[in-house]
Amino acid sequence: MFLRPCSGRNPPSEYQGLVKHTGGCHCGAVRFEVWASADLHVFDCNCSICKKKQNRHFIVPASRFKLLKGAESITTYTFNTHKAQHTFCKRCGVQSFYTPRSNPGGFGIAPHCLDEGTVRSVVTEDFNGSEWEKAMKEHKTIKNMSKE
Repeated sequence: MFLRPCSGRNPPSEYQGLVKHTGGCHCGAVRFEVWASADLHVFDCNCSICKKKQNRHFIVPASRFKLLKGAESITTYTFNTHKAQHTFCKRCGVQSFYTPRSNPGGFGIAPHCLDEGTVRSVVTEDFNGSEWEKAMKEHKTIKNMSKE
């Protein structure tokens, strides 16, 4: 589900201007890499689940994400529409990434689960997930964040 072939030592041309971030859960059972800007645009959502777990995330296309280890340590929680796939480590409970309802073709990455040294800056944008349909209709760019 989360695995894709290794892209080799040199980044593909479509990754120009992006940084390879690595990260994972607290216990280390889940590890991943993701290609994204060094300057992160993070969403702070107030929907029922994001509010309770303080889910702040940035969105990338699935092609820029690679699970390095821990597929067997991941479990998934869904609710309501069951479109968002809230994945987390079965051992430590940390959600370091998930598949957001807004971008089922991508991943929401928790910036606080990235290893140190690759993030230059973080800009946080509030997202009114408690009124999800209205917020999605009004937001100009979120739907396209998982597209290449």
